[in-house]
Amino acid sequence: QVQLTESGGGLVQTGGSLRLSCAASTDSFRRYSMGWFRQAPGLERQFVAVHFRNNNNPYYADSVKGRFTISRDNARNTVYLQMNDLKPEDTAVYYCGASSRLILSTIRNSGQYDYWGQGTQVTVSS
Repeated sequence: QVQLTESGGGLVQTGGSLRLSCAASTDSFRRYSMGWFRQAPGLERQFVAVHFRNNNNPYYADSVKGRFTISRDNARNTVYLQMNDLKPEDTAVYYCGASSRLILSTIRNSGQYDYWGQGTQVTVSS
């Protein structure tokens, strides 16, 4: 079992920045691809970004490309999501997920992630 704990959410004004963190309780962190998803009220969980376990090529949803950056620190078993130029439509609960079997064609499929954190709320005021 892998426990994921997100932190760093909060209330920010339009154009502001936040940095989310997701700490994993595993010594096998390097074996997992790590993704960020978000879910707004009444909507399905939506892919935001992913960092594969075995390369440094992240992938992003078009809606966040150029504004968000995903990174990981394997020594700290932590994945980050730096969010800049935030917009009201970014308001959601943000979740990190871990997958040992992710491939490029499935990064947007939440069912391909084995473990999830409890989520952290991000609210962007206009």
